[in-house]
Amino acid sequence: MVIIHGNELGTRRLGVTVGKKVGKAVRRNRIKRLVREFFRLRKDKLPDSKDIVIIARNDVSSLKYQDICTELEKLFERARTNCRA
Repeated sequence: MVIIHGNELGTRRLGVTVGKKVGKAVRRNRIKRLVREFFRLRKDKLPDSKDIVIIARNDVSSLKYQDICTELEKLFERARTNCRA
């Protein structure tokens, strides 16, 4: 799940939440690292002056980095189209 909200700072900010249902700390931290890496590599393509919160659900712990990138790109595209409507 992705939540995008405007801010007045002029920069993009990222928040990542991974619940305990996903697994132990090692799995949760791995997911956070992968999401932060996705954000780092694509931050120029993401909207300015936005707070982006990503909430990971329990079915993501088995995904590989490429799968996570694909899913996040779909979520961001869906969020962009919903903001324009």
